[in-house]
Amino acid sequence: MKKIMFVCTGNICRSAMAEYLLRYKLEKLSLQDKIKVYSSGISAYAGDIPTYEAVSVMKKLYNIDMTSHRATPSRYADVEGMDLILCMTRSHVSSLKLMYPNMSNKIFLLNDYVSNGTDISDPWGYGIDVYTKCIKEIDESLELLLKKECLK
Repeated sequence: MKKIMFVCTGNICRSAMAEYLLRYKLEKLSLQDKIKVYSSGISAYAGDIPTYEAVSVMKKLYNIDMTSHRATPSRYADVEGMDLILCMTRSHVSSLKLMYPNMSNKIFLLNDYVSNGTDISDPWGYGIDVYTKCIKEIDESLELLLKKECLK
């Protein structure tokens, strides 16, 4: 089974939404037994809850309930047990590579791994419209990720 981890800053917006959305997509494709999905945050507070906006957007757009999500700091996550680590920004990539130099060949910017190499901006502190734009960008990247990973 392949293990994929998404990483952002606090693990309460981008990486959490990516984790839950990819799990949802894998279940729809009956691939949940082939790929296991995790998330963490470079500066996360252990046990922190997702933002109201993240929960609302995921429920509204995908009918996904992520209220049970709790933030995991990357330093407490099983980073070394992952097959692929996909970060939301280049600074997350740099931080993780400093923390886990032996994992450098498995750590990528999400959009470098699947397409155009742009950071996914942090919606924290903004309204629903910014979260909606963010999850749609993540969704597009996840579709490319599924094509890439499922064709191997």
